[in-house]
Amino acid sequence: MSRVSRAASRLRFFASRNPSQPHLARQSPAFLYQSTLRERHTIAQASPLLSHPKERSAGAAYHASVNQQLVERRNEIHRQKRQARQKSLDADRERNLKLRHIFRESSTSSDGVPPMFAVKVVACPTLRSELKMNGREKRGRMFVERPQGEANAQEYACNSVKALRKTIHEFFRRLKKGQYILSASLPTLDEEGNVLTHEDPAIMDGVPNNHTLFGTLPLESDSDVQRAFAEADDFFFKHRSLNETSALKRPTIVLHVTKDPDAPLPPPPPPYLEHMADPRASPTMTMLSFYAFPPGGIPDADATADSLRRLWRPFGALGRIYVAQEGVNAQMAIPSNVLDNFLDCCTLPDEKGGKLSDVLGPYMENGINVDPMPVDMAEFRSNPAFKNLHVRVRSQIVADGFETPLDWQSAGYDMPPLEWHQKIKESKMANETGQSNSLPIVLDCRNDYETQVGKFDLAEPLGTTNFRDSWEVLKNRLKDTPKDAPIMRAKRRETAYCTGGIRCVKVNAYLTQELGMTNVSRLAGGVIGYDRTLSEQRPDEEPMFKGVNYVFDGRMGRRITNDKLGTCYTCGAKTHLVTNCKNDNCHRRMVQCEHCQDAFYGTCSSACKTRVVNQLRGHEEAELEEEKVEYDSIDDYTRAHSTPRRPLLAEIEKNTASFLPTGAHMVSGDAQGSLLTTLASMTRHGRVLEIGTFTGYATACFLDGAATAGDLSEQSLPGTPEGGPFVLSLERDRRALGVASCHIGVMAKHGLGEEGSKEAAKLREKGTVDFDGDSVSFTYSCADCELLQTNDALATVEEMAKGQSKYSPFDIVFVDADKTRLYQYVEALVSNDNVLRKGGLILVDNTLWKGLVLDAARGYDSEDAAPQDKKNRRARKLASKMHRFNSAVVKDARVEVLQLSLRDGLTMIRKI
Repeated sequence: MSRVSRAASRLRFFASRNPSQPHLARQSPAFLYQSTLRERHTIAQASPLLSHPKERSAGAAYHASVNQQLVERRNEIHRQKRQARQKSLDADRERNLKLRHIFRESSTSSDGVPPMFAVKVVACPTLRSELKMNGREKRGRMFVERPQGEANAQEYACNSVKALRKTIHEFFRRLKKGQYILSASLPTLDEEGNVLTHEDPAIMDGVPNNHTLFGTLPLESDSDVQRAFAEADDFFFKHRSLNETSALKRPTIVLHVTKDPDAPLPPPPPPYLEHMADPRASPTMTMLSFYAFPPGGIPDADATADSLRRLWRPFGALGRIYVAQEGVNAQMAIPSNVLDNFLDCCTLPDEKGGKLSDVLGPYMENGINVDPMPVDMAEFRSNPAFKNLHVRVRSQIVADGFETPLDWQSAGYDMPPLEWHQKIKESKMANETGQSNSLPIVLDCRNDYETQVGKFDLAEPLGTTNFRDSWEVLKNRLKDTPKDAPIMRAKRRETAYCTGGIRCVKVNAYLTQELGMTNVSRLAGGVIGYDRTLSEQRPDEEPMFKGVNYVFDGRMGRRITNDKLGTCYTCGAKTHLVTNCKNDNCHRRMVQCEHCQDAFYGTCSSACKTRVVNQLRGHEEAELEEEKVEYDSIDDYTRAHSTPRRPLLAEIEKNTASFLPTGAHMVSGDAQGSLLTTLASMTRHGRVLEIGTFTGYATACFLDGAATAGDLSEQSLPGTPEGGPFVLSLERDRRALGVASCHIGVMAKHGLGEEGSKEAAKLREKGTVDFDGDSVSFTYSCADCELLQTNDALATVEEMAKGQSKYSPFDIVFVDADKTRLYQYVEALVSNDNVLRKGGLILVDNTLWKGLVLDAARGYDSEDAAPQDKKNRRARKLASKMHRFNSAVVKDARVEVLQLSLRDGLTMIRKI
């Protein structure tokens, strides 16, 4: 029968059932067919989720494009939320910078009045509980700016109730959701002037009549706010006049935020949540599934998805739920102790407190399929069927490939499980006795990997990989089947079934509406419903379904009988197990026996096995079982996630603190020392010139890196001043050179490991040696090191630059001395190639100078410092010189510059 004739038959049947539209029965088949197409097109165009292109492609491609539109719209919503969050963060940052500027620039105004009020905010226990406030929000502090100049006073929190509430919400966001009243009191101070907070519930959670008992003032008008802050001013100046050393630095006020007693009560919980057990205490999880096709569809799938997330969150529900205009499809895991509450949530009508009667409720075909065998919680956690609650919007809840939907309400007879069981049982007996003419056609409309491991007796699998491929298979299979066979419930000819029932609805709708079949039925609730009903009502009956029922969750299947119907993908043995390849980049779904799953580590091939084994080995070597550690700073975090420094370096740092305590902060430290070692190891020749030895910490790092560079270049003999891995270190202070020579001597003899560390620790007991000569040399591995005493390092470098020294050019020059002549060092090094090779690095330390270069860049004059603060004046003077050096070297066309904020600033200058 042609598609035109089928359309005509359906519409004539519809006309016979609808006397109000008799004209349909008189139209030609062609007209009726075109009317059907127009009707479907109109329905699809009316969908708020679907927007057809002018020239529609095939069904699968069309729905792929619609899903892409949904994803793009969802991404746009997330982008707008991120922008809103970023706008809020920017506003907070701008406010904090403004407050910081006020704190930094002036502690008092010209008339001696502090420009800021400190406000202690304390929320009552009722608000804390209702709004779930964190520690800072329960008792926190904020600052309120005092009006300056001719500013609009009503915009300041110290003058207006509206502005005060706005400021409170900026600092304590959760209070936006609460209805509260404000009252103020003067602070209670301890002996040192620190503000104490009243925690008496009678104060904090009292009613307005109690405010005056403790000297509190209700803040109901702008005049109340102005009076409260004026009293805070008076209290501050009186307290400061009597206590000059008090810790109270500015006028302070305490704001009490209490629950508004006249606020409307929150709505009562819905009846299905009353007296509900704690889902976290459930000993088991129950698996369930359901689907619904509301007759009018779902107008706003996004809103419905949000509603499902919100309503199901209290149950601790997990699962995968798809929402589309056509309906809802869900596979879920629910804590068993709240299962009845969850079922009420999904099924109660509106008049009894239900919230989902327009989407689920009566429209869930065959109710909710509940697995009769709960899963132990320990087993579930070790191998969870679902890890989260995912509610996703799709163009269809089951992808069928149709551009426009069929009428899912007209999908054949919904045969109850026990009737189905009896029909299959009778058909099986008839087949065994040779009465094959009366056998029904039983179609298994599941995918091939599902039917391989389990099916009903006499069932014919469609053998499809994807559900949307079913239609052509059905058309070919039933092309010679009579369309007008008698409709007899006891002898129905075409039947279909699937896992949970939803695919059967679509298949039967296609059979009746597209193929014109008139006597089709489907298994109500699918295999899941059949298994549950038979186990509950006929536990002694032999199931007509054999093997494993594949389910779409982490379990991959539920065994109904012990029959092994599947063939192992790997070895060909009989099995009932379905799995996915453990190689995430493959993820092939396959039937595989237990032996091959073990032998191949759950993968489908030797190649995937090798990939997974290598991945597991890498995880074991890296010891990825991370411990939860709290870090005090970002420096602590980076140190914990970097290779530990060598033990000798730690002892050098301790010895520096012991022998030269005033300069203990001058050693390079962990991060910078590791960087110096790495840079030296990456050079071609391993040659380093260091200006400023101090106690030898950086020298040891450079020497370690130079030896590594020599090893990589297969250097057989130690380097010399003329060539090979070599470190030359210049220092003026003979005492520092004495300490450094001991350290480098220990390193040369005992290495950087534990042995060297123990020898270096002994120096704190026996002391160091005096440095009387001009130089001393050491050899470490294949690298040589020379410590050279010089009274003017710049003169020595400039002499070397003339080519009048025994030292061949270096790969790295590290300048950590003579901070007032840094650019002169750079000039000597880049003017020719006698000291530094072309392409070499100049490293300059301390180029941020305690962060004071920022003040220098703003034009801060060191003479502005207080006369008694000589140390601060010297630091700012050096910061100004450092800023001038930074500004000059970055403009030098002969070099490329990278300044790092490592420690006190490290500038890397590459000679072009």
